Amino acid sequence: MRSRILATAAAALLSLGGLVGANEAQPAAAATGPCGTLATAPHYTHVIWVWMENHSYSDIIGSSQAPYINSIANGCGLATDYLNLSHPSLPNYVGATSGLAVGSLSTFDSDCSPSKRCSTSTASVFGQGESWKSYEESMPSNCDKSNSGEYAVRHNPPPYFTTLSGCSTFDVPYSTLAADLSGGTLPAFSFVTPNLIDDMHDGTVAQGDSWLSSNLPTILNSSEYTSGGTAVFITWDEGSGGSTGESCASNTTDQSCHVATIVISPSTPAGTKSGTLFNHYSLLATAEQLLGLPFLGQAASAPTMTSAFNL
Repeated sequence: MRSRILATAAAALLSLGGLVGANEAQPAAAATGPCGTLATAPHYTHVIWVWMENHSYSDIIGSSQAPYINSIANGCGLATDYLNLSHPSLPNYVGATSGLAVGSLSTFDSDCSPSKRCSTSTASVFGQGESWKSYEESMPSNCDKSNSGEYAVRHNPPPYFTTLSGCSTFDVPYSTLAADLSGGTLPAFSFVTPNLIDDMHDGTVAQGDSWLSSNLPTILNSSEYTSGGTAVFITWDEGSGGSTGESCASNTTDQSCHVATIVISPSTPAGTKSGTLFNHYSLLATAEQLLGLPFLGQAASAPTMTSAFNL
């Protein structure tokens, strides 16, 4: 009799697992990389965003040109239905860091450099009271407002926020990141932009993959990450193609709106995949939730990624 009861209970549990799996892909059990080392999400005190450029989900996931990226996506967390906000680049950078609605981002549709016309007085995640830095590869000087070589200011959002204080102090060349990681001075929120070659804008998918394979371990092997307090997100500003000013935040039919987003954290089980519809507003809401900050603009109504990736 007792054996029949146990067998019935086991069958019920298997059935429940099948129901859960129908809605959300289940993570692999083993943790052999940077993810899945903690069963319970800690209090995350650091959030790092790494932004890549101009490639749709299908250009990256499964690509033979991106073996490192795919190894991280398979060994950590992958949002499989994640959308950018618009086209071209700048509306995504500004919208994702401010929560401004797509309809309010047309000012930035020309990918213009910061100016009285091409800027906003709205609040941003850089000025919500937490410590922050933007780490910009190939930027000649702090908070540089002009394009220079492989540095594109349109991929560096802080200079576009006119009421933001501290840009000249905290918007810094990428080379300072390693020192902040090793010195225990990583800010609460970090925004990382590779240069035009390394972010895949002018370079290839293979070049971007190579850059990440050389640079991401500096973060993941640091005490800031291994101590359990840092979550890392890699995303692409927009998919390939698309039309200027297009509204992508809920457009599931245009592949130019569909980008890969990878979640790396000690508490994200290895192999986690989420098919929940997320977008750049979700990324903002997730960072704010993890850091205990109020939601800005569209982030207030966007689904966060914390539950799906055990953050």
